[in-house]
Amino acid sequence: MEERIQILARAIAGEQADETLLGTLCALAAERWRLRLRQGVTAEDCGDAFCCAAAYTAAADLAVGCGVQDVESFTAGQVSVRLRETSAGTGLALRQAAERLMAPYVEAGDISLRGVRG
Repeated sequence: MEERIQILARAIAGEQADETLLGTLCALAAERWRLRLRQGVTAEDCGDAFCCAAAYTAAADLAVGCGVQDVESFTAGQVSVRLRETSAGTGLALRQAAERLMAPYVEAGDISLRGVRG
């Protein structure tokens, strides 16, 4: 399962991603998702959703940590390239995709209600 997660994360992050760092981020992402699984649910029960969610999470962590940039503008005459930071947006989009994939299998963990009468 870990190997599949790394293959997917590499496809998301790109072949230029540092293998050692990406491997570590994949292992940590998988463990975080395992800890959030509802009682009685295993990673295997989630099928491909678990691998994809862990890969998305690892790629998001890599994007934020390495400061992914996109080309904002490019000029050919007297070459001029302007980069735009996309790590925050990329990381958020990947994390949201991971959350959607795992929603049926995990505890929400993001809602806390106190003193609410039903």
